[in-house]
Amino acid sequence: MADAPQDDVGGAAEPTLAQVAARTGVSAATVRRWVKRGLVPGYDGRWTPAAVAYVRVIERLRARGHTLEQIKRASDRGQLAVGPIENLLSASEGRYTIRQLSRATGLQASIIERILTAMGLAPRSSELMSEEDLEMVKYVAAMLDAGLPSVAFLQLARVYGQALAQIADAEVRLIHLYVHEPLMRAGVPNVDIAEEMEVLARQLIPFVVPLLSYIHTRLLGQFVEQDVIGHMETDLEDNYSEDGRLRVAILFADLAGYARLTVERGDEEALGAVERFFETVEQSLPADARVIKTLGDEVMVVGSDLSALVGWAVQLKTMLDAQQPTPRIGIHYGDALYRDGDYYGRDVNQAARVVARAGGGEVLVTRPVVDAAGGLEGVAFERIGEVGLKGFSELTELFLACARGG
Repeated sequence: MADAPQDDVGGAAEPTLAQVAARTGVSAATVRRWVKRGLVPGYDGRWTPAAVAYVRVIERLRARGHTLEQIKRASDRGQLAVGPIENLLSASEGRYTIRQLSRATGLQASIIERILTAMGLAPRSSELMSEEDLEMVKYVAAMLDAGLPSVAFLQLARVYGQALAQIADAEVRLIHLYVHEPLMRAGVPNVDIAEEMEVLARQLIPFVVPLLSYIHTRLLGQFVEQDVIGHMETDLEDNYSEDGRLRVAILFADLAGYARLTVERGDEEALGAVERFFETVEQSLPADARVIKTLGDEVMVVGSDLSALVGWAVQLKTMLDAQQPTPRIGIHYGDALYRDGDYYGRDVNQAARVVARAGGGEVLVTRPVVDAAGGLEGVAFERIGEVGLKGFSELTELFLACARGG
């Protein structure tokens, strides 16, 4: 295995063995041994980007305690075939320190570190930043110079990071489940799997950014419209405060008997019921309401039009398959602290406790809901009484909301 530079490939010199070893943090002798044992699929005497990527994957697996025998078995089965795709996604080589980014953009080094951390991209202490990192920090500086408060941008950065982390995780897992594993089960050789996966990635990646941009623009337009309408219909002083508090309708819903369903019918069927439930919720919600988060079979919804949300909740069970577990719902109306795309505070906790007191098919609401939406056409409120909710010292007055005459 020669250390001499190879011919240029694609306009760039092929790395030498010594360079491959240096990039992956192991010795040249170690890389030679891995190649000799057949751990680097497709290596034919030339250090292609895919072969270098495999060396990097092997080094990481060794650092996590996996033996060479385990790595060889995984490689033979095609489990490591996605490693070369990393080359398509990696940034350029690091060149800058955080302090150099600070001097180039005018942002304090501490602010840059906070932004990267908020995005989920916190660099290691010795890590140098790339050209892409520099461009990103320049964009941030321009947004702050345009007048966006830093406290707002840090929250946006955190929301972007969390949302895109979920997207990236879903992309990897779904491709693994529906493309990678079927190829492995079909007995396709590791090198062929790697090639097919890389071709697929090259074909799909160019479409991801335009698709995300399209979805973001469309959704941004919807939320701007809702915000404008909300300003027209709500007294500003009553609905907003300087600390980010909003007066909103808060709804929690889950499926009654979900735990029993997992035992009686198995996890797959139970998960299918949850997915259909969430899909129905998302497709039928009032225009001003949105799903904030889901956890297990529970969904949290927030909206500004209380009457519309109550009316929807009362009708929800009629939108679901009669063979499915029935939903139970709790609604409260109060103040919530808005941070990082989520809602927090005592009133949010109270709504979460209300749903725990509901039975299958029931919609329970608090006194503030009745006071604000008591005249809602087609909906009747039946007083249940004052009950103790977990975590609350005072009693909470609850009502059963149902279709009038139903």
